[in-house]
Amino acid sequence: MNLRSELADRPVFITGADGFIGSHLVDRLIEYEADVHVFVRATSSGELNNIRYLRDEITVHRGDLRDKHSVDEALRSLEGHSDTLIFHLAAQAHVGESWDRPYETVDTNITGTLNLLQSVVDLDLDIAKFDTAGTSEEYGNVKEEMIGKHEFEEDGRVLLSERSPVNPTSIYATSKLAADFLTMNYNDAYGLPTVTTRMFNNYGPRQNPRYITGTIITQALEREIVELGNLTPKRDMCYVADGVSGHLHVALGGSAGEQYVYGHGENISMQRWADTILEVGSEHGYWDNPEIVQDEDRFRPGDSDVEELLVGYEKLYEETGWEPKVSWREGIRRTIDWYANNSESWYGRVDWR
Repeated sequence: MNLRSELADRPVFITGADGFIGSHLVDRLIEYEADVHVFVRATSSGELNNIRYLRDEITVHRGDLRDKHSVDEALRSLEGHSDTLIFHLAAQAHVGESWDRPYETVDTNITGTLNLLQSVVDLDLDIAKFDTAGTSEEYGNVKEEMIGKHEFEEDGRVLLSERSPVNPTSIYATSKLAADFLTMNYNDAYGLPTVTTRMFNNYGPRQNPRYITGTIITQALEREIVELGNLTPKRDMCYVADGVSGHLHVALGGSAGEQYVYGHGENISMQRWADTILEVGSEHGYWDNPEIVQDEDRFRPGDSDVEELLVGYEKLYEETGWEPKVSWREGIRRTIDWYANNSESWYGRVDWR
């Protein structure tokens, strides 16, 4: 798939555009010369952070997804186009914070999605694709009574695909699953060309330092111990550049009304992930062998932690040719380098001080 020829001059509307994944998507779209429209919260501090340097190359719409009027006003800019792509990435996306801020999580992730979908209908927009970003957290843990519905690798690991049962175990995951279903409802009811994507554990430059990769790196850069929570869960870690590429392949080559899941295609325990990050950082001279210390206060509440996530992305590969390109060690090296050289972007946001 030639992304440049598909995207040049095409209108693209992105919610969550100044966030972690959204900002990398904007970078890629500008590279491919798309007509980029970004929706940012009118109350955001400084308005733009990650994509401020692109301000003259994008169209900025200010508002709040929870405010239907501001969503309508922003989407009016797409009237008259038939090839527009909409990427809905905005969300309260931190599992831990969803327990601390449950009402905001539900309001943003569910009502915000509903407002966006309904505005497309109300304005009668003729769009090419609407991509709602879901999460691997929607799968949760395998219930004993659902084992027969799951697929397994030869070594016994659960392989998650579009056919796998869902079992959200946090307010965040439940709100994202609701957003997924709303997106499909609007395909069924109104024929909107919607798709939903579940990315597996993205990491990379610009990510909130409260996520596992960032919290390991920022602590290692600043002190001799790295305090972490539960290290037994396994995650399928996908570098952000591959995640962005997945979104673009789904939007351009995926079929309306379908779900697509993707990730690195291999999983790793959080103990081994932490060890690997510290190894790579030591190899490149960023720190000198910090010690990992477990802190029970950093564990998720009750039984809400997900034990294991591993994706099978065959559907996306077969339909569009997408596959991950960046190895774990290379992705980790790039991520450490960003945190080491951009302390002003994360220093006041960590949760370990």
